[in-house]
Amino acid sequence: MDEYPTSSAMGQCIMIQVDHLTKTYADLQLGPIVAVDRISFEAVEGEIFGLLGPNGAGKTTVLRILSTILQPSDGTATVNGYDVLTEPHLVRHQIGFVSTNTAVYDRMTAWELVEYFGRLYGLERDLLRDRMEQLFSRLKMNDIRNLLGSKMSTGMKQKVSIARALVHDPPVLIFDEATAGLDVLVARALLETISELRDQGKCIVFSTHIMREVERLCDRIAIMHRGHILSAGTLEEFIKQHGESDMEELFFRLIQEHDTQRQPVNLVR
Repeated sequence: MDEYPTSSAMGQCIMIQVDHLTKTYADLQLGPIVAVDRISFEAVEGEIFGLLGPNGAGKTTVLRILSTILQPSDGTATVNGYDVLTEPHLVRHQIGFVSTNTAVYDRMTAWELVEYFGRLYGLERDLLRDRMEQLFSRLKMNDIRNLLGSKMSTGMKQKVSIARALVHDPPVLIFDEATAGLDVLVARALLETISELRDQGKCIVFSTHIMREVERLCDRIAIMHRGHILSAGTLEEFIKQHGESDMEELFFRLIQEHDTQRQPVNLVR
């Protein structure tokens, strides 16, 4: 059972609570496919909680459950106190989701697209306009506000995706491999934006397979592999618990140990 100490004792408000979360799929040829296997963790306000793992570890499945895109097979998950299974409409108002697969419509300008999503969230017109002006200034998007999606670079589209995720001012933000495919300058700017959002009190779940991003950005980390959380904690706790100061070496060691102890199972991303 994947259970690890959390930071709730620090007095911070728990924004994400995951208990024995499981997701399986039926496959007539392969049998049950286990994407997530009874994992538990918490994430609190004002922190970046990193999900680190190779492709196929189950990170995206966890984030899709938290975002109410998928339903869990077993276990529970709440976002700011709302259950993802029984209160999905309320959960969606608590989160903003950013990934490399977030679509930007070719025939809408940056301003039109962010405004459209603000209206979907039911924001009153004047409040929405004020909110958008703040976002476009903070994210340095004023020079692209009238640019069509079809004319945007990858970095521009990522900025629009972030603005769209922030327009309703959610307390929880989810970044799923958000730097994948970005050039080094755009990726660096994105990481700086995420750090600023943490400083503003947002609870951020940050999924990646890049060790350097985790070491630079995350307050706490959970290493995932084959649907399990192998270990979790701060960088300092990892060093103390495992006696290894090189996180990359520890990452590979934990994965190798897990693979030798368990029979392979069918997994999805």
